[in-house]
Amino acid sequence: MAASILLPIVLQIRRIQMPMKTPFNFNINHRPALFSHPLNNFSFSSPSLPLYPTRLSCALSPTPPSPSPSPSPPPVKVLMEKMDLIGIVCDEHCTPGKYYCLLCPKCKGGRLMERSLSLHVIPTGDFAMWRCFQSECGWAGRIFADGRLAFNEFSRTAKLFGGTVKKSLILEPLGDELITYFSKRMISQETLKRNVVMQTADRQAAIAFTYRQNGQLVGCKYRTINKKFWQAKGTEKLFYGIDDINDADELIIVEGEMDKLSVEEAGFLNCISVPGGAPTKVSTNAVASIQKDTAYQYLWSCKDLLDKVPRIILATDSDEPGQALAEELALRLGKHRCWRVDWPYKDDFNRFKDANEILMQLGADALKKAIEDAKSYQLCDTHQIQVEEDLESFHEPS
Repeated sequence: MAASILLPIVLQIRRIQMPMKTPFNFNINHRPALFSHPLNNFSFSSPSLPLYPTRLSCALSPTPPSPSPSPSPPPVKVLMEKMDLIGIVCDEHCTPGKYYCLLCPKCKGGRLMERSLSLHVIPTGDFAMWRCFQSECGWAGRIFADGRLAFNEFSRTAKLFGGTVKKSLILEPLGDELITYFSKRMISQETLKRNVVMQTADRQAAIAFTYRQNGQLVGCKYRTINKKFWQAKGTEKLFYGIDDINDADELIIVEGEMDKLSVEEAGFLNCISVPGGAPTKVSTNAVASIQKDTAYQYLWSCKDLLDKVPRIILATDSDEPGQALAEELALRLGKHRCWRVDWPYKDDFNRFKDANEILMQLGADALKKAIEDAKSYQLCDTHQIQVEEDLESFHEPS
């Protein structure tokens, strides 16, 4: 009887002596600093007790898996995309280690339109190589998954102002040095990428302006920072940027690749550049026949395309050769549909030389305005004749 009476009393005493093991403080009016548990996304409040993970907390809030990086495309897919840019179309699934006979974008298979281009992708898929077995063609080259290009015509002797170069040339994406060079000339990376401007893969990298027609790479012109120019021997002469005027009802012709890029920075994509600079003066001879007018074959080769354009703006350089080029082009294109850009004056006597100089010194808006203010070539001729007659009458003795 006594034991049964004392037992509840002993248990009560032990219960009072046992410390409270309240793991959390649920007082909503108390707001101590939050403690973020590393294994879940909940924030708990505990002023005095350490927090330990529980099965419940781990089960309710599992650690979110780290996002896996998006897989890069396989090298073979990259190669096929880059081959499309130079006109090599592999119409089958391109399997590394195999050979394919395709239509050559250079010679179109010759007279019989044969599949004369042998294409091989190496087993690792890092690069592809090809050769056309048409005797009159022989086009060969390699393309790499990292963007480099190499062609057999680049290994021929190329004419260089002041010398020659015989070493093989490989193209690669522009490096930081040349990107900085273009940036100083106000040419953006977006414009460079759109026009597939590359560089040679050697110690002294040169700019490589790639010439394309119908999406196919048909030539390349090189330039160093020090203004040395050369082209691969036998490169077809055509306007730089010719694909940009396929559907144009108005076009702009400039004197160099850098000027074409500059005009694009001013918002005009319908611009092309002559491939070989300007003559020293206007020829006194009549315009030769198309077959004999070799200096302007780049114009006659796309005559059908140019004939569809009703308005042509000539934005050549302001120096004497540039004005001579404008005159020669207008004689062949027809002065009735030509307009001429007069670059603004930079001082009392001299005009800015070209589109890139205006872009650098005055900005894109000034370049755009100069092009939009182009004057009819016929009106310019009439005004020039009137000025010359006034000068003659001024010098005549009374």
